[in-house]
This record gives sequence, C-alpha cells and structure tokens, in this order.
Amino acid sequence: MTSVVLDSIRKSFGGLEVMRGVDLSVEAGEFCVFVGPSGCGKSTLLRIISGLETSTSGKVLIDGKDVTEAEPSQRGIAMVFQSYALYPHLTVAENIGFGLSLAKRPKAEIKEKVEKTAEVLQLSHLLDRKPKALSGGQRQRVAIGRAIIRNPKVFLFDEPLSNLDASLRSQMRMELTDLHAKLGATMIYVTHDQVEAMTMADKIVVLNGGKIEQVGSPMTLYNHPATPFVAGFIGSPKMNLFEGEIAAREGCKVYGVRPEHVSLSSVEGKWRGEVRHIERLGADTVVHLDVPGLPSLVARTDGDRELSPGQTLFASPLADKEHRFN
Repeated sequence: MTSVVLDSIRKSFGGLEVMRGVDLSVEAGEFCVFVGPSGCGKSTLLRIISGLETSTSGKVLIDGKDVTEAEPSQRGIAMVFQSYALYPHLTVAENIGFGLSLAKRPKAEIKEKVEKTAEVLQLSHLLDRKPKALSGGQRQRVAIGRAIIRNPKVFLFDEPLSNLDASLRSQMRMELTDLHAKLGATMIYVTHDQVEAMTMADKIVVLNGGKIEQVGSPMTLYNHPATPFVAGFIGSPKMNLFEGEIAAREGCKVYGVRPEHVSLSSVEGKWRGEVRHIERLGADTVVHLDVPGLPSLVARTDGDRELSPGQTLFASPLADKEHRFN
C-alpha cells in the first residue's frame, strides 16, 4: 500500500491562481474523497497527482518518492475517468487486457490476469460481450478493471459515477467500497456529490476556491464542521445558517442548526413560523417554514406526520446540536 503527500501545491493558469497552497497527506490504504462545488479545484488537484497536469510550485510524493517531474506512466497510478472510454470493437476481455497487450505481455499471462480481474468485478460472464451490449454500470466496471489489471500503487477516480442514473450510482458506490476492501489499495476519488463522499470515504477533503476548508472522517465533518462553508456543504438538506442580528444574539458571527436537529411543536418553541412548503420523502418529511426575522428555516421530521401549508408551528434546536462559527 502506498501513501500520497501533497506539499504546498499551487497552480496558476496565466494570472489566475486555481490551487492556492494545498498540503495534504493520504495514508496508505485510505479511501480519500475530494469534494466541493464546481470550480473548487478538485479535478485539477487529481490531475496534478496523476501527472496529467503540472503544478506551478510544490511537490507530489508517492510512496515517499518525489514524482513532481515524473511522467504519468512512471508514477504507478491508474486513473478512471467520468467517460468509460472503452474500445467499441473490442470485447470486455480485450478492453480489460488492452494495456497488457500493448506492453506485449504473454497471452497466457494476459488471460490469467483478465480472468482474475473479471472475477473481482463480477464480470466473468460478460468477457465475450462488446461494450454496446453492457449497461452503464457494467461499462464502468470494465473501465475500473482496465485500471486494476495494471496493479497500480494508487487508484484515481474522477467523478466516475456521474453518467449513471440514481439507482446505478447507489449500486456502484457499494461495489467500489467493496472493491476497496478487497484490494486494500490507496484510492483518491473526486466528486461534487456530498452523499458519495459521506457514504464511501475514510477521509473527506472539502475544497473551496482552490484551498482546503477541512479534512476529516465523514462523521467528523458532519458533527464538527470547521467553517460555515463545510457546514452548509456536508449534510442533506444543508444546515440552516444565520448571520447578522440572529447570530449576534447567539454570541457568534454565524449560527447554524441542521434540519434534523430542529424539533417541531404545535404548542411552543424558540421560533414561531408558518409552513410554506412540504417535501414528503417517505420515511422523512422536509418542512420549509417562514419565520419572522429568519431568511428561512428547514426542519426534517417523521414521514407520517400530518402537516399542511399555512399551518403554524413552533421550531426549536435540539440541545447541544447548535453550531456557532466565529
């Protein structure tokens, strides 16, 4: 297993600085997820690790070796992209083994490694098919197989599930997590989807404007966000965040409480509001309240609770679940 260290990484395109001094250690065997909004620098950072992009300054170390000037092929990495990029005229077996064929490895060796890789990814029954006969999830597994067969030191994933529908994304999240457990490999994964980050990562790196906002485990970021940006980005629905006079009354610059930590009562509470919108999600219901003096207030409650637009409710934050940012 291999560690990855980024030391003061900066990247500029002309006069525009897009990476503004990133320091990060990814431990050997970790599943590390880079998450953040579009334009935050997560894909650029991944490409710098891979060698597809050069940093303006700083160092990249893989397994303790400085690879800042090394070519991608010399870094011991394998990258899986958003696009499957499979050869349509080749079978699944030929696509998976293409890199070994290009390296002119013996046919018997290629066959053995393709079969082992296909078994790991549950593709053994599809080896003779062409990509057009596969589902989106199966095609993505073939692309991952093409990376696995090279036995890389580090796997890099650049939003590999964004082309799949919601049910397939959920299935592939589990399959990638299982794959990480089987291989024990170091994996770095880029996504804009905080649900993917929360459900897959050992460690999450939240990026914003080319800088790291916070690094930690999923539940550390959820329970102890270091900044209002992290608080608003991690969690769905996002945290209620209030500034100005509301925050000042709470002794801070930004006051926050998550929707699932807001209790609703028809009798009494901290805030009195009127139900504006109701989102029924089955097990849960998300309630949007109009509260005088607040820009908006969102609460999560039981799915079978009887509610109607225009209804008056009282809302209160749960004890010890409030967040105050200075």
